[in-house]
Amino acid sequence: MSQQQTIEREVQLAGRGLFTGFEVNVRFKPAAPGSGITFIRADQPQPIRVAARIENLSRRARRTSLKNGTVTIETVEHCLAAIRALSIDNLDVELDNAELPAGDGSSLLFTDALTSAGIIQQDAERRYLHIPDAIRVADSDAELVAWPGSDQRLDIYYELDYGPDNPIGRQTHHFILDRDGYMQHIAPARTFVLEAEARQMQAAGLGTHVTYEDVLVIGREGPIDNSYRFPDECVRHKIQDLIGDLMLSGMFVCGRIFARRSGHRLNHELVRRLHDLAISQQRTGELARQPRLDIYAVQRTLPHRYPMLLVDRVVEMDGERRAVGIKNVTINEPFFQGHYPRQPIMPGVLIIEAMAQLGGLLLSQKLEHKGKVAVLLSLDKVKFRRPVVPGDQLILEAQAVRVKSRTGEVFCQAHVSSDLAAEANIRFMLVDADPS
Repeated sequence: MSQQQTIEREVQLAGRGLFTGFEVNVRFKPAAPGSGITFIRADQPQPIRVAARIENLSRRARRTSLKNGTVTIETVEHCLAAIRALSIDNLDVELDNAELPAGDGSSLLFTDALTSAGIIQQDAERRYLHIPDAIRVADSDAELVAWPGSDQRLDIYYELDYGPDNPIGRQTHHFILDRDGYMQHIAPARTFVLEAEARQMQAAGLGTHVTYEDVLVIGREGPIDNSYRFPDECVRHKIQDLIGDLMLSGMFVCGRIFARRSGHRLNHELVRRLHDLAISQQRTGELARQPRLDIYAVQRTLPHRYPMLLVDRVVEMDGERRAVGIKNVTINEPFFQGHYPRQPIMPGVLIIEAMAQLGGLLLSQKLEHKGKVAVLLSLDKVKFRRPVVPGDQLILEAQAVRVKSRTGEVFCQAHVSSDLAAEANIRFMLVDADPS
């Protein structure tokens, strides 16, 4: 397995956003193993962190943007493509405005900066997302098809054809991702837009600062006051966008992908499908493991007993940071007698209780919490997504958010297969156990 990597030292760059025109300063910083790619809005009263993950996607036309609450990071795809091509797993990208700089519309601005920062290995194995089966997403005559490939390789074939009346014409390109090939054949390819589209965007107040020298504006006779870097520069830029969007999976995607006229929206839909498959595979693997805590170990830690013990086993315990547990839901549960006799559904409050019990088990791993009981103090951002019925297996996950000597906060989720059933932020008070 390959080792994870980050940059050796901080590096900065500056410029203006393509759509907003905002002046922005960007600082790339090394990040810890396993932390992934995180964008940070340092211009906020308190810095806002936004992980480069599909769940943080903000819907925008013609670009990929992320959000955390009302704070957004616009046009991240070229930066993410450079990060992937340079095999960087962990990185903090700190900026003081809402959009990353456009440079010349390619990803050269980012590849040059990151290369100058140096790249070092870290003591952790890289996480790959191997495409397990054929997946197709489509919209009219645009489509993306992904299927398994070999080893750790990403193989892309892109067909760009908007029809005989379009000045871009038909362009195709086959690219197997590697650092040198990307730097030479993909990184220099720039953002492009048709002349009519450019006028519409500027009429809407987008990109009003951009000139024909800043971006490829394509008229009936080709680029206006500009020239192509490659005869097929447009399709190469589409490949660049796809590589960047695939990084929203949180892993390095490996496999073969065929794209025809695909844009950001279809790219995002493919990433969602791959993300769901990866979660399902991960949970299947977790369920097959020997339990970290069997029911006897659970009973030695929790004071709960029948009918209120709602964790059957713990299959993963990552130190004091994360735990994964199982609750098998059967028709023999006593609460199904009254909730509801003809349509049995597990009460939401008991799903929360099961998550809270796993949170208590996680907090008990801290040495100073040994012998203490985690008593539920408050709940926040509670959401129920789907009913839980007899025969379901609840996969519980708890992640430590903030842990102190007398209190703890844990973010918990409950899934049935890949479907999210419930989630909540849970706060506990740690109290001394009854010595009897």
